[in-house]
Amino acid sequence: MKGLRWRYTRLPSQVEDVLSGEEGEEEEEEREEETAPAPAPAPEEPVAPQLAEASQVLGASEMRQLSLHLPPRVAGHSWSLAFCTSRDGFSLQSLYRRMEGHSGPVLLVLRDQDGQMFGAFSSSAIRLSKGFYGTGETFLFSFSPQLKVFKWTGNNSFFVKGDLDSLMMGCGSGHFGLWLDGDLYHGGSHPCATFNNEVLARQEQFCIKELEAWVLS
Repeated sequence: MKGLRWRYTRLPSQVEDVLSGEEGEEEEEEREEETAPAPAPAPEEPVAPQLAEASQVLGASEMRQLSLHLPPRVAGHSWSLAFCTSRDGFSLQSLYRRMEGHSGPVLLVLRDQDGQMFGAFSSSAIRLSKGFYGTGETFLFSFSPQLKVFKWTGNNSFFVKGDLDSLMMGCGSGHFGLWLDGDLYHGGSHPCATFNNEVLARQEQFCIKELEAWVLS
């Protein structure tokens, strides 16, 4: 009978087990760090537009907020004050005259006697017209006190219409989103199908304290 041969297998000690486990965890952590997505960059703060002169209606904060909603094609363009009631008087005819020679988009901003700030962005210059004109870039806005922007709904194309004695923006069911009369002192705002807007002022009828028209070019 042949002698029995014993084979001995060395078992790892508890210390070795722990060290081995730690090494495995480190390798997993390294793999997780390698595959972890990079943190998203912090959102950039909106930059205030460049103005040739100061606004009597909007502050720097309101301008920065509005600039985020302007079409990309006018991003970074300077704002030129083409008309303001404090300098050019309360007259729609004066507004039309000051718009002559301008073809670029216009930001119309106003403050009423209640201190409410609101207005409209027109994709082209304000002018006399036989019918409505403009594009879907046109929108209405109001600070009440936070900014609310009312973009085109696509329901109709009644963007802007300039008559001799009134200026209208947005229309539906006989109501205008924003209208101003010939003396640029009285105005009104109603919900309309073009923008599905709220009443921009505190009341549907208002009196204008200050109005500005900025050409973005």
